[in-house]
Amino acid sequence: MLKNTVRAGLLAGAGALALNAMPAFAAETAPAADVAAEAPASDASAGEKGLAEIVVTATKRETNLQKTPVAIAVVSDQVIKDRHVQSLLDLADGGVPSLRVATFEARQSALTVGIRGIVPFDQNQTARDTGVGVYIDGIYLARSQGLNAALFDVQRIEVLKGPQGTLFGRNTEGGAVSIVTKEPTGKFDGRVSVGVGNFGSHNAEGHIDLPEFNNIAIKLDAVTQHQDPTVKNPLAGQAGWNQYDRTGGRVSAKWTPAPNFSATVTYDKAKDENTPNYSQLITYNPLGKTVGQYVQSGSSYILAAPGTTTACSSCIAPLSPLMKATGDNRVKVAPIGVPQQPSIDRTEGTALHLNYDLAPHVQLRSITAWRTVSTEQWDNSGGAARTIYAPNTNFSRYSLSFLNQRQFSQELQLVGSLPQVDYVLGAYYFSERAQEQAATPSSNKWNADGTGYTINSETVSGTVTSSNQGWAIGQQFLQRASQAFAKSYAAFGQATFTPDALNDKFHLTLGGRYTHDKRNGLLYIVQNKATNFTFNATVNRFDPLVVAAVDLSDTIHAYAKYSTGYRAGGANSRSQTFAAFGPEAVKAYEVGAKMDLMDHRVRLNVAGYMMDRTGTQTDFDNVDTDPTSPTFNLHTEETRNAPGTSRIRGVEADLTVQPVEGLTLNASYAYTYTHVPATANPFLNNILYQVYVVYTPENAASGAIDYVLPVHSNGSELRLHLDAAYADPQYSFQNESTKTDSSFVVNGRVSLASVPLVNGTTATFALWSRNLFNTTYIYRRSAANASTLGDYGNFNPPRTFGGEMQINF
Repeated sequence: MLKNTVRAGLLAGAGALALNAMPAFAAETAPAADVAAEAPASDASAGEKGLAEIVVTATKRETNLQKTPVAIAVVSDQVIKDRHVQSLLDLADGGVPSLRVATFEARQSALTVGIRGIVPFDQNQTARDTGVGVYIDGIYLARSQGLNAALFDVQRIEVLKGPQGTLFGRNTEGGAVSIVTKEPTGKFDGRVSVGVGNFGSHNAEGHIDLPEFNNIAIKLDAVTQHQDPTVKNPLAGQAGWNQYDRTGGRVSAKWTPAPNFSATVTYDKAKDENTPNYSQLITYNPLGKTVGQYVQSGSSYILAAPGTTTACSSCIAPLSPLMKATGDNRVKVAPIGVPQQPSIDRTEGTALHLNYDLAPHVQLRSITAWRTVSTEQWDNSGGAARTIYAPNTNFSRYSLSFLNQRQFSQELQLVGSLPQVDYVLGAYYFSERAQEQAATPSSNKWNADGTGYTINSETVSGTVTSSNQGWAIGQQFLQRASQAFAKSYAAFGQATFTPDALNDKFHLTLGGRYTHDKRNGLLYIVQNKATNFTFNATVNRFDPLVVAAVDLSDTIHAYAKYSTGYRAGGANSRSQTFAAFGPEAVKAYEVGAKMDLMDHRVRLNVAGYMMDRTGTQTDFDNVDTDPTSPTFNLHTEETRNAPGTSRIRGVEADLTVQPVEGLTLNASYAYTYTHVPATANPFLNNILYQVYVVYTPENAASGAIDYVLPVHSNGSELRLHLDAAYADPQYSFQNESTKTDSSFVVNGRVSLASVPLVNGTTATFALWSRNLFNTTYIYRRSAANASTLGDYGNFNPPRTFGGEMQINF
């Protein structure tokens, strides 16, 4: 928890400086992938002083951010360097206030990504999808697993806010995160960087563009990133918590045999070995119950009232002497050692981008992609923070999951212009197969008085049961195993009309997308028993878009928009039946304005929106009472579409100011209101069930200051960067009213850049820090065990810092 005085002082200082990590107004313009023509330079970028134009491709063509009637935040390549962003998880500190990134459970191996209050709680399954689509070079990444792989030479990250159902399709009801990488240039150049930091961290990357040969340009990228654990494991030879080791490479080849045609082939492969964040026992006995004692009764033990041998059902179990509640203090060494090996995530993909200019203002594009993800999840983050102490009983849930996914997608686009009309027409096909099996053995066992413990064996003798299981392959008691198949077909179109009669000041955009989804799956193991639970679902959807935009002046643009989006239906593999549920859908109404003022020295973008979501996919608790069921007498999770309408309302504002040359101040704010009506739980006597929207603070803000000072006529410069982000407390479990702490994080970087060396090479030397002031807050907290033990939670990472050197040639 943040100390109020410290937070207030730091936040006041950040406000005084108008700090911002909001990258929506990055100071650099970059060409977009898969677009033939370059966008025209703005007045500011054509030689005048002031903020530079930002080019985006949110509408499938290059456009000026300020003239694009879509709420967009852009994380430029410079911002990625300044904030030392190595993977998507590094955006979890809130630099883009409307974008929320968090671990699924405590795991780095799968991410939860949300925008504007659309943050699914549990999409980490074979037949469930997220509400925010993540794309890389126009290719949809279907699973949460593998999203935290190392980033390859990213040009920018576009955060598209609000439903993107027309141009991006299914699973973008909250928006989309579009990662754009750098293409081969055909000119020889490159860069190599190396760095070291605390917690044993080190990183290196190399990017080389080879000279064009026979109209073929080739680019090579390689990345490696390593960090030792920030919480150590006292069990010898076992991995700690919050460590990672990422490696990967990519090769791109662009063939341009004629001025009107290009073909780009890319292949990438990455491996991420990581461990979860540590789960701490935050409080013990928060309800103030009587602390009982264990007394022996025959060959077993009972929990008795203090000083008696009488069973006490109202007592709370005593805490092991090895454990204590940590409160708001982040531990550095776990009190109890557990077996843990790193989870392993492997991602691989091949893509073919074809661009063909049919006419001077008409381009045909094709994006063909194959991608695979495989994960081996080894999550032993809980230790004794989530299970009570009892004599001679097992504890520490080792959550194992093994997932394999492969997908194929094909998209065709026809992008063109007519007098007064810009249009995009397209067709899309997507196919996916995902398979997973999971187990939850207990790795440790208490001794009789709780003063010690032993480690269970990863292999067992005899029959594998729920109480006699290991974690070696073949020794696991499989909680579940499922596979799911998805196919999606879509046709879409969007056109913007700019009538002459209105002096080219009014723009009307109409769009629509028709989607046909087919999905089926099989839950073939439940509680280590063979089952045959199936689901089949077919959905037809039409998502419209209407945008009215007006140019109030050359630098002030306003718009009003209506759009829809949806998250595909599926089935819950944690259930007892694998019953299908339908899609959830959002209708959104938005107004906004984008302004460049004071001769391009001030840029202000504002947006207000209302979103109504129906068919909310809701997870209901259930206790199976069917004696013939493999989950008899166990708690399961059933997903259904809740009746009623969930309401989401919000306001966003982004400000960039360049008061003098070299100094840039940014500030960003997002207010988000969410309300999900209480719903009767059909599985537990229709009791009212309240669902909370996770990882969505009501108020979030960020700021940054950047200063660039030339230090020599040879082009070298001193660059100073400082950013800060704040967020209100938020829910982290959909069925708990418990909130996390508020958060406040400051990052900084200072660099001496573009220092000439020899033969045209330059060097950049930098020092950086994330969480500069080492603030501590709980980003994930549960009070589900308040009556039996206490709250547990996960803390944000501690301060990290380091230095790096980059050579450009």
